[in-house]
Amino acid sequence: MEYKTLGKSGLLVSELCLGAMTFGNEVNESQSIDMIHQFLDQGGNFIDTADVYVGGESERIVGKAIKERRSEVVLATKVRMRVGPHPNDFGYSRRRILEGVDQSLKRLNTDYIDLYQLHVWDNITPIEETIRTLDDLVSSGKVRYIGCSNFLAWQMMKALSYSDFHNMVRFISIQPQYSLLNREMDREVLPLCKEENVGVIPWAPIGGGFLTGKYKQGETPSSGRLSKGIGESSWEYRANARNFDILHAVQEIAQSINKTPVQVALNWLHNKEEITSPIFGASSLEQFEENMGSVGWKLSDEHWNQLEEISKLPSEYPTRFLEKFRR
Repeated sequence: MEYKTLGKSGLLVSELCLGAMTFGNEVNESQSIDMIHQFLDQGGNFIDTADVYVGGESERIVGKAIKERRSEVVLATKVRMRVGPHPNDFGYSRRRILEGVDQSLKRLNTDYIDLYQLHVWDNITPIEETIRTLDDLVSSGKVRYIGCSNFLAWQMMKALSYSDFHNMVRFISIQPQYSLLNREMDREVLPLCKEENVGVIPWAPIGGGFLTGKYKQGETPSSGRLSKGIGESSWEYRANARNFDILHAVQEIAQSINKTPVQVALNWLHNKEEITSPIFGASSLEQFEENMGSVGWKLSDEHWNQLEEISKLPSEYPTRFLEKFRR
């Protein structure tokens, strides 16, 4: 397992991040704890969860698993989503964040969170209120670093600018959806991250399971995550001709180098300059082991470029226009 600094910080994180969204739901407590311990034993140190995952059960399980190994772990969680029926049970008000961090700390059975992330942009709370609250949390020691997730480029830049102008804590990372299937972040978010030295820790790095290769073109699945997903994770969204072309290229490469499609898709991300640590989830130890098999080797330049080419976004304005003036 290799390690990278997370954004503009000295924090070293493993090249894979273990996502805990399935813990306490698809994966029971005992299996979840085994998975976490195996991840740590194999050199992983980066674990991501959220207060809203399985009603807080994911955080509780993670906390239990790392209790005796806390110093080994870079622990990340999130705040924003609705956690109760009352008006202030969601969002980024000072009240919600201060309550949220204390609730997460209790479930995680720890006195600090390494990376506290804003889960989705809040169009109600001024970013000034949010950043000032996060700055206070870092000063208090409850939080070490902050990040964001699912932000547009202008939203992240607005927050970074406020932090810099007022000499307050700034985001060191962003957690967007990003994979061979979803490269929309190439348009503005990834160039911004490169310019501002913000780490990128993608979720859904294998397209919600699409890149496993177990789904067939023209056959609506009756089981698996895509059979019951909605929105970004729905079969209707994933099952298009472009995505199947990408999948077929991944499968051909995987077969030629004796790897699985999942391992190929993750390895492509490992070796992409802007990406720090893809977040992988697993619903079984077999899936966990397959994901872990994506490290310790590297796609050839030919194969990497083949995947880069087939998955790239179409040329568009203003990027197409501005390329003519690059110096």
